Amino acid sequence: MAKTASFKILNELEWIKANRAGLSNVELLPVIADVRDRERIFSIFRRFRPDFVFHAAAHKHVPLMELNPAEAVDNNVLGTRNVVDAAEAVDVDGFVLISTDKAVRPTNIMGATKRIAEYLVLGAARRTGKPYMAVRFGNVLGSRGSVLLVFQEQIERGGPVTVTHPEVRRYFMSIPEAVQLVLQALVLGKGGEIFVLKMGEPVRILDMARQLIELHGMDSEKDIEIIFIGLRPGEKLSEELFIPGEKYDETIHNNIFIARNASEFVPEDLNYKVDRLICAARNEEISFIYQMLSELIPEYQSGQTHVRVEETRDF
Repeated sequence: MAKTASFKILNELEWIKANRAGLSNVELLPVIADVRDRERIFSIFRRFRPDFVFHAAAHKHVPLMELNPAEAVDNNVLGTRNVVDAAEAVDVDGFVLISTDKAVRPTNIMGATKRIAEYLVLGAARRTGKPYMAVRFGNVLGSRGSVLLVFQEQIERGGPVTVTHPEVRRYFMSIPEAVQLVLQALVLGKGGEIFVLKMGEPVRILDMARQLIELHGMDSEKDIEIIFIGLRPGEKLSEELFIPGEKYDETIHNNIFIARNASEFVPEDLNYKVDRLICAARNEEISFIYQMLSELIPEYQSGQTHVRVEETRDF
């Protein structure tokens, strides 16, 4: 997480601590570190020995990661493995990975790297028998980079509002719903599961743009132009929540699904292939990155059709 964002979060938490009863004894201690720095992460875990870990550090913007696949692998895969290994080393009581619906049948680097992050966490659940699990988010309204905030800025500038495609649809959840999903997963999970919020039907982005314009007291036909810019690299018209074969059940929480068999999809040779993937990323060998992603995730469909593997290599 950027240092500026960490500073803002600390200020907000300090305000909450000062203004809410019963929180005066809560200690807030921000630690700035890069999840890719294995020694630093292990040192932090040994120092603080956390009971629970919520792993949300990731590059999440699809178009940027399509242009920077090595960076996506380095942060989202290597970083996750470092955090998972450090958590195992100090025997944490619970671990929750923040994943994404884009990890389901991914068509982009971001989604593919988050799917492998799921593998790493679910694999740790199998090894340890402890509650390591993942939650899949839809698009979180109001989060950094949210389409809602982008539209807001475009409307305030007088337009145009840019929509990628007239039929593009996305699942949405509020920030309170996202927080509730993470906390409930820690309560409900036994280890090796994936949790998904019941988000209803996906929302058409064009309809959202029109409604937001109207909420500003304007007409989408007269006052603010909506233009279509085309799907960006790696984007789909619609996202999915479940991987074929995952068996989802309802939980005691009315708004949350659970896939209890999620860990069954972790590849047996995961560590070996992840080693090769990370090596390819560190060496900026883009063709091999796509090759390893395809081997690790059979359903992965890369949008990078121009990438061709011209040789094989032992890592």
